[in-house]
Amino acid sequence: MRGITITYDYSGDEAPWRAAMQAFVDAVNSDPAAAGFRYQIAVADNGSSRIHWGRWDSKETLAHVQSQDYFTTFAAQVAEFSGGKHKPLPANIALKTENW
Repeated sequence: MRGITITYDYSGDEAPWRAAMQAFVDAVNSDPAAAGFRYQIAVADNGSSRIHWGRWDSKETLAHVQSQDYFTTFAAQVAEFSGGKHKPLPANIALKTENW
């Protein structure tokens, strides 16, 4: 299983950031072909650090999600909110709890 962690700082208006994040989550949740794709977005306790965690069950699932308009829009928004300074770190998931 593959995954990614993305980090960046954002201290702008919270409403447009939250709306963009929610739109992506809603789009993934509404896409039956993305059933093997999981995504979480967090705001750190400092209020400005943002952390995204994604994982997927196959290359095909990831390819499908990345080919969707909602992903293209989301990726551009993350780049904009981060000022182009987001740090993606892809990884192989070696171990995990049953519920993740």
